[in-house]
Amino acid sequence: MKICIATGTRAEYGLLKPLMQAIQSEATWQLQLLVTGAHLSPEFGLTYKIIETDGFKIDKKVEMLLSADTSSSIVKSMGMGMVGYADAFAELNPDLLFILGDRYEMLSVASSALIFNIPIAHIHGGEITEGAYDDAIRHSITKMSHLHFASTEAYKNRIIQLGENPKNVFNVGAIGLDSIKNLKLLTKEELEENLDIKFKKYNYQVTFHPSTLDKESPENQFQILLNAISKQEDSFFVFTKANADTGGRIINKMIDEYVSQNIDKATAFTSLGNLRFLSLVQYCDAIIGNSSSGILEAPSLNSATINIGNRQKGRIQARSVVNSNLDEQDILEAFSQIKQDTFKKDLARIINPYDNGGSCHKIMDVLKKINLESFQTKPFFDLN
Repeated sequence: MKICIATGTRAEYGLLKPLMQAIQSEATWQLQLLVTGAHLSPEFGLTYKIIETDGFKIDKKVEMLLSADTSSSIVKSMGMGMVGYADAFAELNPDLLFILGDRYEMLSVASSALIFNIPIAHIHGGEITEGAYDDAIRHSITKMSHLHFASTEAYKNRIIQLGENPKNVFNVGAIGLDSIKNLKLLTKEELEENLDIKFKKYNYQVTFHPSTLDKESPENQFQILLNAISKQEDSFFVFTKANADTGGRIINKMIDEYVSQNIDKATAFTSLGNLRFLSLVQYCDAIIGNSSSGILEAPSLNSATINIGNRQKGRIQARSVVNSNLDEQDILEAFSQIKQDTFKKDLARIINPYDNGGSCHKIMDVLKKINLESFQTKPFFDLN
């Protein structure tokens, strides 16, 4: 069985890596890697090199990024990607394609695979993120997919609500939690040396992506957050840069400017990689911004989350997540809340709703039993 995994961003690869290793270990299976999007961009760190350093063979690289982040340029990028995916799928001819999540790169991949009649296994379907067009993309990929690996029971039920056969929908938990359990995370001292930083009394990881459906510009949104950050004393901030989304470049420019003016309290990275990122989060008082990592992974590391704005609105959350409007005073109040002793004590008892225990193992069990020929047609499943 030839199983192709598509990846377009650093974060996505970090989540998929344990599954890639598991598939690669099966003697009668062939792992194929289709690498695209930001992985191939110097601006975003040429992160395909990390994949190769980890020992994986990249079967196809498909260029699609243009040197702009407007709506027009992203649509053109999607079109360029589909031209490349046509050649890639004609050559690779996989038996099954894995897609994770909801990004526009993966919408192009899924649309191409649909025309090639390649069955799609979709990870993290059924979720809601009302503040970004990713929400519609995720549900669209669900309707093009044949096999579904949801991260909670509620999301599993939503996939079925979309007309998918319950026999092909599985609650396996969040795949990113496998890395937390399996990786040997860096010590605080190792991390400080590796990142060339020195932790202070309060430490934060900051990731802020454009909320693509908001009327407020990404520049104005991020400036509100920076204003609140500037008022934090005895604090250190580690920024990771925004994805290749509409408006992402202005955020990255603002990060660089802020760090250059505040070298005593901030640093920035295009990509930390999975090990360094998870190691950092475990020592931080909170993840700040609007990344899914603050919702999915941070609770399992007993770290708080200050979730800002609407980008993640609708996602199931642990009690460690503090939600804030895009308002400076609201954000300042969230900082105060996570510093309270009672809140800190509760972090040790947080239950992560996405922790279903061994996501990759559950996915592999399904793959070993599934009959791919049953995916030749896909009737709509009506709820009675």
